[in-house]
Amino acid sequence: MRKKVVLITGAAGEIGHALVKALARQSEYPLVTLDLQPLPEDIDGLSTHIEADLLDANVLDRLVSEYEFERIFHLAALLSTRGEFSPVMTHEVNVNGTMRLLRLAAEQSEWRRRPVQFIFPSSIAVYGLPDLETKRQYARVREWEWNYPRTMYGANKLYCELLGVYFSQYYRQLAAEQPVMVDFRSVRFPGLISAFTIPSGGTSDYGPEMLHAAAKGEPYACFVRPDVRIPFMAMPDAVKALLDLAAAPAENLSQRVYNVTSFSLSAEEFRAWVLKFFPQAEITFEPDLKRQAIVDSWAADMDDSAARRDWGWQPDYDVQRAFEEYLVPNILQLYQPA
Repeated sequence: MRKKVVLITGAAGEIGHALVKALARQSEYPLVTLDLQPLPEDIDGLSTHIEADLLDANVLDRLVSEYEFERIFHLAALLSTRGEFSPVMTHEVNVNGTMRLLRLAAEQSEWRRRPVQFIFPSSIAVYGLPDLETKRQYARVREWEWNYPRTMYGANKLYCELLGVYFSQYYRQLAAEQPVMVDFRSVRFPGLISAFTIPSGGTSDYGPEMLHAAAKGEPYACFVRPDVRIPFMAMPDAVKALLDLAAAPAENLSQRVYNVTSFSLSAEEFRAWVLKFFPQAEITFEPDLKRQAIVDSWAADMDDSAARRDWGWQPDYDVQRAFEEYLVPNILQLYQPA
């Protein structure tokens, strides 16, 4: 008999690191984690970890033979900046990996006659505003507006959202017997800031990079202009959003994809918050025009009113609490001499 579990892909990454900790405390089912890398020491042992490639067919065969998935958190992805250097590989990982898991979830939904819940983190990168004037006019973008991404990562995320909608609403729609559908749910995140993991290739990482460099006493040259503005969120709120959406009754949900956000800052405002706690920090601005153009195309803020209405979304951390209670104390501890 297959063992009922919760699967987390990309578990060694920034979101996975925090999510595994949270689920280990509250999940009624054991955790199975999958990543190319070993888990960090502080979460190693909280799950059955499989160190393997999601694109390896043998890995999926093994998963299917051993486990019944109550819920899948599909976090594995190649991020925006890294993705531009290897777009074909990025598409392979982000799209084909998601498609394989959605098919697996669809097959398991059918044989067990109950939907497998599939939680998918999407991104602000799905937006693509054409110029700064449009960005000023559309200060808070809704889910269906300006979905014209200019990175492979953003295009992948948008397409995978549509794949999730397909497998939830239209899969095998011409079959004689209507199948049991996957319960796909997605959150579109703003720039995420973690106090415990090092930024790893996201185009919004100039914010957390400022913080980590300041805590280490290293100078930092920010790769965007001081005036550029995007929304951010502290990592505990990102995990909260995933868990709250997963827990929401299906009948309350009016859509499959939801914006979530917390606070919006310009790069100069982010620098000011860092200097408030690290007054000796050396933070300058040396814009990389190519990365700058990507950030300019992202929304200055995201309208998350649908998430607030449908499943009670409310962030715990505004900008002040994020810096004072979460980011600064934990980052300082991270870099204290042993």
